[in-house]
Amino acid sequence: MRSEQEMMETILSFARRDDRIRMVALEGSRTNVNIPPDRFQDYDIAYFVTDMDAFKRNDDWLHGFGRRLMMQKPEAMELFPPELGNWFSYLILFEDGNKLDLTLIPVGETENYFRNSDGLVEVLLDKDGIAKRPPVASDRQYWIRKPSAREFDDCCNEFWMVSTYVVKGLAREEILFAIDHLGGIARPNLLRMMAWRIGADRGYNFSVGKNYKFIDRYLPKADWGKLLSTCSNGGYAEAWQSLFASYELFRTYSSAVAERFGYAYPDYDAAVTKYTNEIYSEFGQ
Repeated sequence: MRSEQEMMETILSFARRDDRIRMVALEGSRTNVNIPPDRFQDYDIAYFVTDMDAFKRNDDWLHGFGRRLMMQKPEAMELFPPELGNWFSYLILFEDGNKLDLTLIPVGETENYFRNSDGLVEVLLDKDGIAKRPPVASDRQYWIRKPSAREFDDCCNEFWMVSTYVVKGLAREEILFAIDHLGGIARPNLLRMMAWRIGADRGYNFSVGKNYKFIDRYLPKADWGKLLSTCSNGGYAEAWQSLFASYELFRTYSSAVAERFGYAYPDYDAAVTKYTNEIYSEFGQ
């Protein structure tokens, strides 16, 4: 595998040689000092170019970055509609294991790029001084923050309402429907509530990572184990237990957040729990 120094030199030397590329920016985890570096980090690179069509005409110019194992061009796909407007990206996994996510951006959209950035941006090359005030990379946008009373209630409402869909899916023996709602909607709200509790205890100047990937660092071991158990969906019995574990964790953490901030704790916890137990007694045994 090529080293970080070798990869960065390849990326920058290509840009230096090509007059159509006027600025290069690095994005993502490699700009975040709070993320431990490892071999699996992508190189999230933006090239600001004067001629988009010339690059998009064919892919031969990409050979200069190394031998490709696989490539995806999201903006050229039909099944998954593009989201980047005039921008164009190449997601490239190389044979040596390095991953380059390269986005071409019209040079005229530089200001818009910085304005809509998540803050994790570092300018690596600026041939024309386009970036008047180069940003200092920061993950501040992802820091835990104190929820408002409305946000707290919205989170509770979403968790408990979606939980009834999980119950319905399990009772009907539609396990994929149930698992999708538990893992895709209910659990993210559980994780959000857990993060709010962590912030209440530890402050609001840090992030628990994308997809809450570092949340285990801040949880008691028992709660971490219980959270993992909510991911166990090998069959109907396990799915029911995952749901009940989610209830227990959500109740514990939401009650703590409500008490800390003086928010009203919703009565639909008891109502949905009673409803769930009734359905489980009929269909879950």
